[in-house]
Amino acid sequence: MRRTDRLFDIIQILRDGKLHRAQDIADRLEVSVRTIYRDMDTLAASGIPVEGERGVGYMVREAITLPPLTLTAEELEALNLGMAIVAEAADPDLRAAAESLADKIDAVLPIEVISEADAWKFAVYPFADAARGFTHMAPLRAAIKSRQKLDLRYRRIDGTLTHRKIRPLHMEYWGRVWTLTAWCEARDDFRVFRVDLIEDLTPLPELFVDEPGKRLSDYVPD
Repeated sequence: MRRTDRLFDIIQILRDGKLHRAQDIADRLEVSVRTIYRDMDTLAASGIPVEGERGVGYMVREAITLPPLTLTAEELEALNLGMAIVAEAADPDLRAAAESLADKIDAVLPIEVISEADAWKFAVYPFADAARGFTHMAPLRAAIKSRQKLDLRYRRIDGTLTHRKIRPLHMEYWGRVWTLTAWCEARDDFRVFRVDLIEDLTPLPELFVDEPGKRLSDYVPD
């Protein structure tokens, strides 16, 4: 099972609002308890309202829904993408409607105020903010498919800009925020970038091939 699929399955298990032991979830998904602990940390950092602790159990404290509809992660992703596309339209009425719809959805989704120390987390960014990164989606997908290196101009959380030469490997959606997993040649290591913080990207006339230690299959999140 892919990690993305497992995270989605965990959300479905927790959706009933009951307390679930990590061991029970691990047995159901046929993985180790340690894997579930890491997954819970990832979900919490991504803004999923997970509560609990190791040795006790986990639960979701709020419904992850758009009342009165319950959306799957894929449906929420499609809604986000659709609004971002419409927001780029030349028609001012359609653009205004997309922005209005984004505001309405943000008003009913659970939003939390986070401290400055927690600003790195993915969780609480509204659709309007996440949509900024969608202008980069097409070239990112093309570069991943063609194994083309990219020059990335990226704005860190503290506002500073950095240039990175990367090998783009994979994109994932984390409930309003897309991330890009890449091999960073400057850091000689894997890095995960928030797509909405990419200021600019330039395809380079360089292709790459899979190398041991630099493949997506070699990436192990902290």
